[in-house]
Amino acid sequence: MNKKRKKFYHNMKSEKVDKELDETLTDNVEGVETESAESEIEETKSEIDILREKNQQLEEQLEKEKNEYLFLRADFENFRKRTLKEKSDLIRNGAESAFKELLPVVDDFERGIQAMVESADSESIKEGMTLIYNKFIKYLEQNGVKPMDTAEGADFDSDSQEAVAMFPVDDESRKGKIIDTVQKGYVLHDKVLRHAKVVVGQ
Repeated sequence: MNKKRKKFYHNMKSEKVDKELDETLTDNVEGVETESAESEIEETKSEIDILREKNQQLEEQLEKEKNEYLFLRADFENFRKRTLKEKSDLIRNGAESAFKELLPVVDDFERGIQAMVESADSESIKEGMTLIYNKFIKYLEQNGVKPMDTAEGADFDSDSQEAVAMFPVDDESRKGKIIDTVQKGYVLHDKVLRHAKVVVGQ
């Protein structure tokens, strides 16, 4: 075998070996790439599963809190309606009680009017009217209504009294004092129910 032929065969063997090496290397690289891709896919699937599970938990929590909110809202609405009804009943029943206690006073007035028609005795009529008046004042006091103190010579109080007239006085000590009461004032549990109308010294 001459040198050229030997060289040819040698080159052929080298090319064959190189080709085999390239194929082996390519297979190994493809294998590594395939394994890496499969690993990434598995990791991605795992992350997706975790996210789905968290999403499911959040949806369940949201639904639970939504139901609790609706329950609390309904409970508050019932409480509001019940409170309004109780307040309305209290006002209505309070007025009912007040008017019911006034009816005996009305009965006394009717008897007094009838007595005035049937009797000419002015003293007994006067006595009967005084009894009715005292009974009515007692009823007012029992319910917290009391007349203001507007005695002559008392200091004028603009918070609870209304000066309807100013009367000139010679005595300096009577200036700014109550001279006369035109209309009584009343308080309800220390709150002004009606201002007293008075004449004040000037």
